[in-house]
Amino acid sequence: MPKFLINRWHGMHHLWAFVLMILLTVTLAFYEWKLGMLGLLLCGAVGFYSVMAERAFRRDLKVYLGTLSYRVKKAGNEVISDLPFGIILYNEDKTVEWHNAFVTHMLERESVVGDSLEDLFPTLSQAKEREGTVEAHVGNSVYELQFRFDERLLYIRDMTQRWQLAKRYEEEKLALGIVMMDNLDEVTQGMDDQQRSTLLSKATAEITDWANKFHVYLKRLTSDRYLVITDMRTLKQLELSRFVILDEVREITAENKIPMTLSIGFAAGAESVVELGHWAQISLDYALGRGGDQAAVKVGQRQSFYGGKSNAVEKRTRVRARVVAHALRDLIKDSDRVVIMGHKMPDMDAIGASIGVLKAAMLFNKEAYIVLEGVNPSIQKMMEMLREEERIAKRFITPEQAKELINGNTLIVVVDTHKASMVKEPKLLTQTEKIVVVDHHRRGEEFISNAILVYMEPYASSTCELITELLQYINDRVLLDVREATALLAGITVDTKSFSLRTGSRTFEAASFLRRNGADSTLIQRMLKEDLAEYIKKAEIIKQAEIVYEHIAIAMTEQGRQYSQLLIAQTADTLLNMTDVLASFVIGERPDGLIGISARSLGHMNVQVVMERMGGGGHLTNAAAQQEGTVVEVAQRLKQVLQELDKEEGLFE
Repeated sequence: MPKFLINRWHGMHHLWAFVLMILLTVTLAFYEWKLGMLGLLLCGAVGFYSVMAERAFRRDLKVYLGTLSYRVKKAGNEVISDLPFGIILYNEDKTVEWHNAFVTHMLERESVVGDSLEDLFPTLSQAKEREGTVEAHVGNSVYELQFRFDERLLYIRDMTQRWQLAKRYEEEKLALGIVMMDNLDEVTQGMDDQQRSTLLSKATAEITDWANKFHVYLKRLTSDRYLVITDMRTLKQLELSRFVILDEVREITAENKIPMTLSIGFAAGAESVVELGHWAQISLDYALGRGGDQAAVKVGQRQSFYGGKSNAVEKRTRVRARVVAHALRDLIKDSDRVVIMGHKMPDMDAIGASIGVLKAAMLFNKEAYIVLEGVNPSIQKMMEMLREEERIAKRFITPEQAKELINGNTLIVVVDTHKASMVKEPKLLTQTEKIVVVDHHRRGEEFISNAILVYMEPYASSTCELITELLQYINDRVLLDVREATALLAGITVDTKSFSLRTGSRTFEAASFLRRNGADSTLIQRMLKEDLAEYIKKAEIIKQAEIVYEHIAIAMTEQGRQYSQLLIAQTADTLLNMTDVLASFVIGERPDGLIGISARSLGHMNVQVVMERMGGGGHLTNAAAQQEGTVVEVAQRLKQVLQELDKEEGLFE
């Protein structure tokens, strides 16, 4: 018992009472000494009794408290041992000094005293020295480890049931998908009803078998579109299988002149079913915008792509080109002026396409301008040709001048890119809601979402090809002068490597139209002539090339030397001409300090997928990326990405 309690009940007030008794007895003795002596004897007896009683009380109290302390300690030990969570005390070296019975049962060992915490829980090696919790797996159970670093104390709670419920909740989340035969009309064109039915029956049977194999619900919506309903668990299995249905349908229809391909859009992790359906459609649009024959999966903020090994199939009809041309014509007529933008570091395709749109605006007597700041080596000769014509030269303006011209009724036409971050001045896109996008690249995750008209055709050789077709429908009597036609044809020539890559029948039809309008192929050849010093630089880079995976050439520039992006790209093109080289990658330091990567292929390998994993993008046979670091570091990252892709689905078609 605390001293203040003893002093309260057995303190000075007892002493003063005894003193008072003695004083009264002494006073009584003055009057009667016999009674006084008797009183003193009684006072002595009372005092003696009080002292003995106090000693007995203190002795009994000590015994009682000792017994109570033993009982409390014993009960405490039993409670700690039987607690439904673990307790571990450890020293500065993270070695176990004591633990309760819960830890013994959890680890199925009699004692772990003297063992290291990191040996018992490998997860702890990644934990920082701060208060917090860490999840650890022991056998089939999951535990939450909570630290008290100051006391060197570790609490362990069994979270298996809650973890299983959370895992089940995540796995059973709804996932929606749309499967589309993206080139049914092209494949079945010219077939009779029986052949068409047989082909559809083959494809439908393959898709149904795929759905049954993975236990997903499949509902046919139209002749070429299916709805797929499943959960996150199955969606993960589909992703692990790399959507093998894409290859299977392509292979069973391989005997046709044009094999049938599928495009798949999947979505999961949305807040509502309505939003989930919207995401699934967006994913399908991504797959179609990237050329089809692939699957796009959106789970929350993650967007993944699978497949995409084949080139986009060229559309045989021009219906969409005519519809887009008429829509563009109406937008131009309803606008005060037209502002045209390409991508940063524009090439001949971007400038040629811009000249084509400029011509369309001028046909309707609309004020039109092309945003351009600075001339890079790849367009220098073209710009010299265009500036010979004052009517065209005065239409080039800087981004600052464009900001002053744009109002709410200005039409902005973005050519040769669909990413806001790639245009010369992204802020211009926020100054008006009338935006048109014309591009031939495969669609990436980033996209100008507020465009009111989008014309993206990955099958096209170049944006100039698309613009040339639009010009033929935008006005019945369009006449191009020599410089305009030459600029458009130059864009097609550069992007097709002089009509050797990515060319279809519509490419030559567009080129034929431009030649009829006076396009000068000799002038184009003069534009494409190389400087001897630049050619020597390319040869020095090619000398450093190495061959990996038997058919892939990787070349790195010298450390510390800077090269233009154009030279890096031209070197990649040259490497592709070497025997047995199916894909080429050239890595070099650019004047802006970034490391540029140019990737090229002959179509047997999708270099766009490789560059997307490196933070870039592009086309199946033409892609690029920019990264920070050194040339050697970026080369190591590239080789690691190639190794990952080789393990996942192979590098070549």
